[in-house]
Amino acid sequence: MKSTGVVRKVDMLGRIVMPIELRKTLNIDVRDPIEIFVNEDRITLRKYEQSCLFCDNVEDVPEFKGKPVCQNCRNELLELATNPTV
Repeated sequence: MKSTGVVRKVDMLGRIVMPIELRKTLNIDVRDPIEIFVNEDRITLRKYEQSCLFCDNVEDVPEFKGKPVCQNCRNELLELATNPTV
């Protein structure tokens, strides 16, 4: 992990401010969803990308009945539906 040298204080509501330079570098816009991960004593923030419900692919993931399903998994599901012995 690489340090940016930026230190921010948590405000009374538990918020921190990400510098605009960092947001531009990471292509994070206002109101973009951010995922929060915790690993022991570390917190990691990552721009949220919707991933396929079945394979976690983040490329070409349209929604199907309100759920994210990539084209490859859609094709596999269609194959299973038309040929259930597979």
